[in-house]
Amino acid sequence: MSSSTTLRQFWAQLSPEGRWLLSTVAVQTLGRGLTLPFTVIYLHEVRGFSLDLAGTLMAFIAVVALLVTGPGGALTDRVGARRVLLFATTSQLVGCAILAFATTPAVAALAMAFLGINFGMSWPAFNALIAAVTTGEMRQQYFGINFALVNLGIGVGGVVGGMYADVSRPHTFTVIFLADAASMLVPIALLLGPLRRVTAVHETPDDADASSGSYLAILRNPAVIGMTALTFTAVFLGYGQLETGLPAFARQAEVSTRVVGFAFAVNTAVIVLLQFLVLRLIAGHRRTRVMLVMCALWALSYVVLGATGLVPGAVAAAGVLAYMGAFALGETMMQPTIPAITNDLAPDHLRGRYNAVNAGAFQGGAITGPLFAGFVLDRGWSIAYVTVLVAGCGLIAVLALVVERLIPASVNGVPDDATLTADPATGDRAPQGQPGQG
Repeated sequence: MSSSTTLRQFWAQLSPEGRWLLSTVAVQTLGRGLTLPFTVIYLHEVRGFSLDLAGTLMAFIAVVALLVTGPGGALTDRVGARRVLLFATTSQLVGCAILAFATTPAVAALAMAFLGINFGMSWPAFNALIAAVTTGEMRQQYFGINFALVNLGIGVGGVVGGMYADVSRPHTFTVIFLADAASMLVPIALLLGPLRRVTAVHETPDDADASSGSYLAILRNPAVIGMTALTFTAVFLGYGQLETGLPAFARQAEVSTRVVGFAFAVNTAVIVLLQFLVLRLIAGHRRTRVMLVMCALWALSYVVLGATGLVPGAVAAAGVLAYMGAFALGETMMQPTIPAITNDLAPDHLRGRYNAVNAGAFQGGAITGPLFAGFVLDRGWSIAYVTVLVAGCGLIAVLALVVERLIPASVNGVPDDATLTADPATGDRAPQGQPGQG
């Protein structure tokens, strides 16, 4: 897909299944947005659990997700992405319904287990389903637009939930969790209806090694190792800090909680408003080079964040907002590229497992990143914290260049080398006789 493709042209080029899958994303995630920012508040202030227990229950979701990701990927390859998504989405529905009425830690833990099953199993299955209805550069475009719609749904849901939920009226939290459960009926209806024939199951080629489908064999692939390290590091330094490191650092810099809330609104706005423009700008570029631009944006954002600790309140507040804007712009470059590389690298019959490996790396970074932030900032090592984040962006850049050497050009978002001439200005390549898009 060229850099001149419009949103209307993209929609027209999608298969009917692709249109159905994309058209309901914001509706599906609206329910998640209703509850995501308020779950800890609900557990602590409405149900009376201690903050330690509430935090442990939230972490339990990630632990369960990590445990089921591997089996989820294998099941996706064996029985199909649609069936796995049906099971995972139903688990989310059940978990939200239980949580709406959970008055004891044991019942809340049961609800969190169901939520973790969805989080861990739906990721590889959903990505495999996207790969089944898209190809080539259309796939990268799809992942990016899907990411923007997810943020739109969660953002709108968060605003609605914030306006409606009230700790002095406990039933309002019951309502939003039941609404989250009800929103799962949309993807279930989709999978049972318009997408019922999309299975994403592929027969193993006759010449394939019988052991090639094991996770151990997949992890012996140098390209997979590189992508796993790249994903883990990017998430550890990025999303792993977003929900823990940023609020903690901002509060140490005496930035108000209201400003922190506005910062997350800036994050959503940048992603929703700029994602499609970014997709047009990066079309035809090597995906690993796009990651280098992301690294530069994130490094700049962390320098700005670090400076907020050295300036007065109003300037510090502006710095936090500027940090979030630059970080979000980097997100619009990361989210289309890593899933696209993963799915273009994966053989059709192993796509569920490849996505599970990538999801595991993402979850690992999301778990360890907040632990790092809490440990360092609790000791007042703010300068060391920012230094590690900035230096870590350099490590992401190195890993991106390593991956570039390990994957074919077609997986990296450009045609194979045999039909290319290099653009001396950018290092990107274009088919002979055509202007470069880089």
